[in-house]
Amino acid sequence: MPVHDIGLEHVSLEFATKNIFNDVTLGVVEGDRIGIVGKNGDGKSTLLHILSGKQPIDSGRVTRRGGLTMGVLDQWDSLNDDDTVKKAALENREDYEWAADASSRDIVETLLLDIPLDATVGQLSGGQRRRVDLARLLLHDWDILVLDEPTNHLDMPTIHWLAAHVKSRWSDGNGVLLVVTHDRWFLDEVCTRMWEVHDGTIDPFEGGYSAYMMQRVERERQADVAETKRRNLARKELAWLTRGARARSTKQKFHVKAARELIADVPEPRNTLELKAMATSRLGKQVVDLIDVTQVYEQNKDERTPDSVSVDVVVDDANGVPHTRTVVGKRILDNVTWLIGPGDRFGIVGANGVGKSTLLKIINGSLTPTAGHVNIGKTVKFAVLSQRLDELEKLGKYRVQEVLSRYKPSYIIDGKETTPGQLMERLGFEAAQLMTPIADLSGGQKRRMQLLLILLDEPNVLIMDEPGNDLDTDMLAVMEDLLDTWPGTLIVVSHDAYLLERVTDHQFAIFNGKIRHLPGGVDDYFKLLDGQDVPDNPISGGLVSTGSESVLSDAEVKEHEQKSAAEEKAARIARREASKRMSAIERKISKLNDSKADIEAKMASQDPSDFVGLGKLNEELQSIQGEIDELEMEWLEKSEIVEG
Repeated sequence: MPVHDIGLEHVSLEFATKNIFNDVTLGVVEGDRIGIVGKNGDGKSTLLHILSGKQPIDSGRVTRRGGLTMGVLDQWDSLNDDDTVKKAALENREDYEWAADASSRDIVETLLLDIPLDATVGQLSGGQRRRVDLARLLLHDWDILVLDEPTNHLDMPTIHWLAAHVKSRWSDGNGVLLVVTHDRWFLDEVCTRMWEVHDGTIDPFEGGYSAYMMQRVERERQADVAETKRRNLARKELAWLTRGARARSTKQKFHVKAARELIADVPEPRNTLELKAMATSRLGKQVVDLIDVTQVYEQNKDERTPDSVSVDVVVDDANGVPHTRTVVGKRILDNVTWLIGPGDRFGIVGANGVGKSTLLKIINGSLTPTAGHVNIGKTVKFAVLSQRLDELEKLGKYRVQEVLSRYKPSYIIDGKETTPGQLMERLGFEAAQLMTPIADLSGGQKRRMQLLLILLDEPNVLIMDEPGNDLDTDMLAVMEDLLDTWPGTLIVVSHDAYLLERVTDHQFAIFNGKIRHLPGGVDDYFKLLDGQDVPDNPISGGLVSTGSESVLSDAEVKEHEQKSAAEEKAARIARREASKRMSAIERKISKLNDSKADIEAKMASQDPSDFVGLGKLNEELQSIQGEIDELEMEWLEKSEIVEG
């Protein structure tokens, strides 16, 4: 029986209006990497406070092994606004002290690179404060690291770095990580166990987020529970995990037969061809064309740096006479041509400050680029889900029901007539909340209400800037499920790799002013960050030109189409061969499982004192299991080709 670093024994806790935990018993052992998920308000952060000793309990016992050190990152920092960054993060260490250690140097250079050390904490943005607090924590050696929403305010490169740092922070079997986050990619990347907090209890699961989803569905199937929205969403998400980019990148060793049985009747998340056809009927053929677009933010002489560029642009004077003007400043986009068509679902990634929000403004026409042209289709109706909730502030005094009454009484969603109230319930609201003033909704509820009102406006081009903010993993799945049936053009900017790949069909990165297609999804972006080569191929339905050339000529388009047809033919042949091989693998695994069952039966009947005989049987068993593992891995690789 392992000795717990921290143990909860029959712990119960009740707040004035809610029972948080009821007779919970579990423990944390050395080497654990535990991800904690659950709905907002169900007690995830409270659990971390109990484990760290900040939250007293009503009954039960919390035990901690003596001598352990614990570092905690709360959702809200307790930094002193008057302290300098050097004092708050580095605790007044001199440069030579932290620079002499490779790990400390990596932390400082990654998290504090663009933050002046002599700046006061009160001057910093929310994202900068988060990085200062994170640097403060990581610069210490801890036996147990407790992180509450560590990816909040971090961009994707920093999240990628943090995952790598946490994974290498301790040797195998040492240290403990406890993390609450809605970032499912991060959970899959760093966690080996999962705890689901719900209904006053905590359910443990082995493996990362993908494995947790499979076990969660399997538990419900075995228990023969009634079909619910929660189960449908979980099964749909498992289907995407098994077929999609996460299966390709993580190569999770799902048991082939079990996984296929669980998702056998689950359709693809969305019918892309049908949605494109619907989008074309609503939008026409032209949506948004960016042609030779360059964006430079002009700087005065004092602001200019060695990276500042000079661009000549043609503008009209007060009399309408064109003349050339030189703009000097920071270049955000560099001669980009990007064609966005009806039904395209594009995701955009990039570090903070590279120009993602600028690109969105150029796409929707709210910002005129320094050079180049933006052609927007005549039938385009934009809607923007921004990071801010300003749109709802004006409605704060009105009740939810009053706001919904301003819209049509019914809509067609996924081929069915749906009322605004039903759509609201689908987004996780209860009927009783119809009488709640908008101002009294929580952050997550406001985010969902913001999405609801946008959808009720019936746009045909939806632009979403960090749509996952303030949502727990279950509500993210609800939003993703709703977007699956939305027939329009979708442009999403997010640092949540999982969400981005889940709701979009193609992903792009902004790199050095260029837009790079990521054929392999967000993993290709991480490869680019690591300096690896990634093919930059144009995609059908949304040609990208990021060099010095302008719009593709008819001949170039025709050549691309011929090349695409040849590649598609080759891909069909490869998929057919891969499908045959998958069938052969399944037959072989079935036979090996029969052999494995025979050996296990022999071991059960073997004389327990016959160590030699048992050893030989065990060797045979391990050999067969190794062969099964290899075949399952090959099956997953072939499934990539079939699904690709």
